[in-house]
Amino acid sequence: MPNRRKRKQPQLPAPPSPPSKSPKTNAVNQKDPYPNHPRPTPEECRSVRNDLLALHGFPKEFAKYRSLRPNLDPIPLLSNGSAQSPAKLEPFDGEDGGGACGPVESVLDGLVSTILSQNTTDLNSQRAFASLKSAFPTWEDVFEAESKALENAIRCGGLAPTKAACIKNLLSCLLEKKGKLCLEYLRELSVDEIKTELSLFKGIGPKTVACVLMFQLQQDDFPVDTHVFQIAKAVGWVPEQADTKKTYLHLNQRIPNELKFDLNCLLFTHGKLCQQCTKGGGTKQKRESDDNSCPLLSYCNISKSEFNS
Repeated sequence: MPNRRKRKQPQLPAPPSPPSKSPKTNAVNQKDPYPNHPRPTPEECRSVRNDLLALHGFPKEFAKYRSLRPNLDPIPLLSNGSAQSPAKLEPFDGEDGGGACGPVESVLDGLVSTILSQNTTDLNSQRAFASLKSAFPTWEDVFEAESKALENAIRCGGLAPTKAACIKNLLSCLLEKKGKLCLEYLRELSVDEIKTELSLFKGIGPKTVACVLMFQLQQDDFPVDTHVFQIAKAVGWVPEQADTKKTYLHLNQRIPNELKFDLNCLLFTHGKLCQQCTKGGGTKQKRESDDNSCPLLSYCNISKSEFNS
């Protein structure tokens, strides 16, 4: 049989390689979705901060975090001269650091605590975290625990299977990447680097990242939870069609850094206590109400239509 020479196949150009998948971008890195919406102004932010401070005082549950931020805008005195500054606590002193008021939570503690706070009440999330630490004193114990045992430990916080899987994945990825269960290295990174690092973990969304930035890492960020979101819409700080992500982007651009921490804590506290600010149709209800006890009434009465982009 004649020896047939194989015909050389023409080489086709290699298909373009797909773009590498970049990590989720945290909202603060992106542009303001409402650049023509001029509210809130810096003056309005300061005025709301002071009004809510006069009404509620500074929330005690956030005092320990504020004490770690000595460069924040000073809290003014009330008209009666009483001080509103939270009690001084010892500054952070490392992973296991503490002071007169006991150990300061680590970044990993804060992140897991924030995960447990999703879609539940403050009381339930605190119980879930306390139960977790009681059942598994170290993060190594949590990592080695059976998923079912972990779920049982945090069940009182709701969504136990989902949150347990998120925590397990977080610890597994952290151990694989860093060789130890510790997030204190984030303190040495820039804000953008921190956002990139935390956003790589499955189940860690922009609000959780923002909370860790603001509370555990003492960075200037403005998380938008349900209370903050509803109040921001009620007072016209964002257009009516805004969602939580765009609200987060806009407020982080508009609110001065030195006011973000105080204003966020106070709006969160006010949102839990004032149903008129946070329930559906809150703005209309406020305009028709004779109850002037809420200091945000005057902001709700500002016409929002002229500010919509």
